[in-house]
Amino acid sequence: MKHQFPATTRLGLGGVTLLLVLAGSALPAAASPADTDPGTAQPTVEEQRLDRAAPQEILRGSGFDALAPRFAHALEGSRSYAQAERAVTRHASALWRRAVDRAQGRGTVTGDLSRGDDRPLYWARLALSRELRAWTPRFGLDDRRRKALHAALETSSRGQDDIRYPGRQVKRVLVTGFDPFTLDRDVRIGNPSGASALALDGTLVQTAQGPARIEAVVFPVRWTDFAEGAVERALARQLPHLDLFTTISQGRQGRFDVERTNGAWRGGFPDNENLARTGTVPVTDPASQPQWTSTTLPYRQLTEANTGRFPVYDNTSVTEIPAGATQPVTRPEGPTPGSMARAGGGGDYLSNEIAYRVTLLRDRLGLSKLPGGHLHTPVLQFGAGNDNPATGQVTDPEFERNRSDIVRQVRALVRTAASATR
Repeated sequence: MKHQFPATTRLGLGGVTLLLVLAGSALPAAASPADTDPGTAQPTVEEQRLDRAAPQEILRGSGFDALAPRFAHALEGSRSYAQAERAVTRHASALWRRAVDRAQGRGTVTGDLSRGDDRPLYWARLALSRELRAWTPRFGLDDRRRKALHAALETSSRGQDDIRYPGRQVKRVLVTGFDPFTLDRDVRIGNPSGASALALDGTLVQTAQGPARIEAVVFPVRWTDFAEGAVERALARQLPHLDLFTTISQGRQGRFDVERTNGAWRGGFPDNENLARTGTVPVTDPASQPQWTSTTLPYRQLTEANTGRFPVYDNTSVTEIPAGATQPVTRPEGPTPGSMARAGGGGDYLSNEIAYRVTLLRDRLGLSKLPGGHLHTPVLQFGAGNDNPATGQVTDPEFERNRSDIVRQVRALVRTAASATR
């Protein structure tokens, strides 16, 4: 994900924990209407952006504008919480599958937006979320159950309930992407990491040791979700069965970066809810929390292979407060002993945080030899003359070419990494 940050802050998302709590489980009996929280009908900051011209054009241009009315009809037909839960899960899962199928060339194309675009998934999810937030069922819905339905909508529409691997005859690879972000600066923005996740989900690539199956999920650009363990809930059960993982986000212009080191620090750049968080990355058991975690991706092979038009760098730089010091300094060769993290190679935003969380989870599960880490893609840019958010089009030929080239190179890099693992 592209990074916009103050001069004192370095790269963040640009762009990829331990008990699994199933939405809707162990909940009390249906609430009475008096228990319903009247504030739940208020749309979130993200949902409020839906009414802008570009999101509406993206939804119409992909045919995804039809999904929210169908979802609202299904909710209105629900006569119990159980029926509502089934409707949410069914429509959210169908949204994910539709986005994946569209990106991979399956099914009939609706609208004139290109197949590989990740933005319809993002805006359609928010359209469904807004319908759910505004819905007042006759059987009553308390705040806890409404939140459980929203959680089910989130996980199912992000591919997190759709991870399927065949038998052990193939390698198992997991990649993660992110939603678009910095949408108040330019609401047209897409995210090549999300587009890569859609293009790769459920696909096979051939490696030197045979086929590898890639599964993909997408995460929100929200500090709160990460603090509440969204990453760990989605991935804790998956990591012990994998041969390779890589979190992916959008980073610097014109280059890929394999981020060598991840830091336990949040730099405070606002997220998609316009919330800012600064401080140590909040995880379980903070007493044993390290300041740094490291990639186990085969970075030498990734930087040396000819995978596409963009150069690939082994990024070893971090920002730290050295032991005994009080001011942050940049260390091009990585952290020094006893230092405090202020930015990993991937910065101090949510791309660094997802890399930190998943590699910490890897280490805490005793999987220190499992190849995994973070990959930053180039920034996805609009073409010359179409870079004005106020007057620009939602797409152009250079934008489409840039996204296709980035996604193609992500696939080649994942194949390279999988070939380098035993």
